[in-house]
Amino acid sequence: QLQASGGGLVQAGDSLRLSCVASGRTIDSSDMGWFRRTPGKPRDFIAAITKSGGSTRYADSVKGRFTISRDNAKNTMYLETNSLKPEDTAVYYCHVDLPGGRRYWGQGTLVTVSS
Repeated sequence: QLQASGGGLVQAGDSLRLSCVASGRTIDSSDMGWFRRTPGKPRDFIAAITKSGGSTRYADSVKGRFTISRDNAKNTMYLETNSLKPEDTAVYYCHVDLPGGRRYWGQGTLVTVSS
């Protein structure tokens, strides 16, 4: 099970730290990532991190503002979101990539950025 948290209502320019905690299995053998979705649109890729945390990649829209990280000892992945903009408003979802190409999604956490 994956549980995302840390969302909330903030003003433009503020920061939030999103967390994604895994339970029931360890994450140290799995790549993970974050997507987000706004109403009426499909989920958009935000960031990804390899199982060791040694490699990351980001969507152009968040590059330089968001940082993905993980603590395998805590079975947790993070997304540090800085300089938030109203267009960052969305439900943020974390995922873990399982063997065989399967992807498991957690419940989302809502981020609302007011101007």
